[in-house]
Amino acid sequence: LAANLGSYYVNNFNLYNKLYWVIISAEAGYRDALPDIGRIQVKNASGDMVPLAALIEVKSILGPEAVNRYNLINTAQLQGMSAVGYSSGQAITALEEIAKNELPEGYGVEWTAMSYQEVKSTGLMVYVFLLAFTFAYLFLVAQYESWSLPMAVMASATFAVFGALLPLYFITLLNNNLYAQIGIVLLIGLAAKKAIMLVEFSRVRREEGESITQAALSSARTRFRPVTMTGLCFIIGVLPLVFASGAGASSRISIGVVVFSGMIFDS
Repeated sequence: LAANLGSYYVNNFNLYNKLYWVIISAEAGYRDALPDIGRIQVKNASGDMVPLAALIEVKSILGPEAVNRYNLINTAQLQGMSAVGYSSGQAITALEEIAKNELPEGYGVEWTAMSYQEVKSTGLMVYVFLLAFTFAYLFLVAQYESWSLPMAVMASATFAVFGALLPLYFITLLNNNLYAQIGIVLLIGLAAKKAIMLVEFSRVRREEGESITQAALSSARTRFRPVTMTGLCFIIGVLPLVFASGAGASSRISIGVVVFSGMIFDS
């Protein structure tokens, strides 16, 4: 069938120092119509040539040009993006709910590409936060050569994380997606950086002989302006993310609202 209806490569030959391909195919007049398939000669069990129509029945049916498979199972591939104002996590949840209620028995839904990675990372937020806190704490331990002093720095990060989680639970258009998790990890570093300004100055005052209370108050008075300016500049800087619009706005809004709210609480 391939040789008669299409073409089939046999070999090459040289002629006048030029290389030519030998390709066989049926004449155009013998492969134009569907009945031409039945007139192709093939050998039977006895070795005699018989028309293919004596062995098979040729008819037209409808079918796809290509069949997609996932894990060797026939699939129908769907591609799309979430509507404006909705995150990719909300779209995945909605599609899973529709598939659960509408698809007949024996059918299912699987995710690929970025959606697969997002679904796979769901539930890992706690471990990501623990790792972020742990590494930040260990870096501070190495910097201050103390196990207790970095605890004061990391304590400030809890306020930032608390402020970041509030909009995720009270704003219906937001959910705990990958971009929100990236924003919370970012907040841990920013909150620790602001706390270092206070803790470092308090440590110097403490070494000069002041009490813990006096050192803390002195640090707060001296570092109030730098800390406030740092937080205010960051809050203003993320406003374009909070009020983002257009394609991909949901991801920018997720990370923008999270870091905006977290930094306000931390400040």
